[in-house]
Amino acid sequence: MKKIGIVGTGSYLPEKVMTNFDIEKFLDTSDEWIYTRTGIKERRIADADHSTSDLCKVASERAMQAADVKPEDIDLIILATITPDTHCPAGSNWLEAKLKCNNAVSFDITAACSGFIFALHVADKMIRCGVNKNVLVVAGEIMSRVVNWKERESCILWGDGAGAAVITETDEGAEIMSTHIHTDGENGDTLLMPGGGSKTTPISYESVDKGKHFLKMIEANKSFKVAVSRFAEACEEAVATNGYTIDDVDVIVPHQANLRILQGMAKKLKVPMEKVYMTIKKYGNISSATVPIALDEAVRNGTIDKDKLVLLTAFGGGLTWGSSLIRW
Repeated sequence: MKKIGIVGTGSYLPEKVMTNFDIEKFLDTSDEWIYTRTGIKERRIADADHSTSDLCKVASERAMQAADVKPEDIDLIILATITPDTHCPAGSNWLEAKLKCNNAVSFDITAACSGFIFALHVADKMIRCGVNKNVLVVAGEIMSRVVNWKERESCILWGDGAGAAVITETDEGAEIMSTHIHTDGENGDTLLMPGGGSKTTPISYESVDKGKHFLKMIEANKSFKVAVSRFAEACEEAVATNGYTIDDVDVIVPHQANLRILQGMAKKLKVPMEKVYMTIKKYGNISSATVPIALDEAVRNGTIDKDKLVLLTAFGGGLTWGSSLIRW
C-alpha cells in the first residue's frame, strides 16, 4: 500500500473580530446567553471586498510553503465549501487562478461541515490510484454572508476562515492511515438553505423578503443528539479499522460545531476533554473550515508533533459525517 501523507498545513482567519458584546448591540442577546449555550466568545468576519477564494488563497500559500511545493507542482485542487465565490464557475476554479496552479485540475465538494474530511478522502483515493501526485485540499467559508443576523439562535454560531493541507505520497510527514465518510440524505433538511436552487422558484423580491436565501437550522435538539452519536461512531470506526482503541489516540481534532456537542462526544467516547482540540471559543463554527484551521493551529503550536496519533472527525448538513486517522 502506498503511504499517503499530509506534508504541509496552513490556515487564515480574517482580522476583524466580532465578539458576543458586539452582537449585543444589535440583537436581543448577551455574552452569557451565547457562551453558555455554544461555548463561543468571538468569531472572525471577512472584509466586505474579500471572497471565499481570497481566504483560501492565503491558507493554501501557507500550506504550500510548509510543504515546500510550488504552484506548478500541484496537480489537483479540491475545495470544500458551501459559500463559494460563485456557483459557476466553482470556487476552486477561482482559487486555482489566484494561486497560478496552472497544472492543476480543480473542483468543489459540498458536504457542509464535513467538507474537509470528504475532500481529504477523495484526495487520498486519487493519489492511491495513481491519478494525482500533489493534491491541495482546502476548506473555506464566509458564513457571515449566508446567515440571518436577526435570528439569534443561528447567527451567533458562525464565523469566517479557511484551512488547507498538501497531500502526497511520501515516507515522511503525517501518514493518512484511513478516511471514512457517510451520508444520510433522508434526514438532510435539518440544516437547509431553501432558496437559490432548482427546487425553488428563481430568486425574486419575494424569496429574498422571506429569507429563503439564509442558512436555516431546523429541529436543533434533534440535530444535537444525532451529531453526538455520529461523531462518536465516526471516531470508533477510524480507530477500529486500524487496530487501535480510542484510548490510543493522542489528539482528537473535531469539527467545532458547539461546545455542548463536543462535550457530549467526549462523554460518549469516554475520553477526557483535554484530548479534544478546541478553537470554538475564539473562532466559532466555520463549517467545513473548522477542522483544517484547528489542525493547522495544533501543528504550529506543537500540540500535534511527531508520532502523535491524531483523529479528525466531523458532522454536518446533508446529513454528512466522517473521520480520518493520521499518524503524525
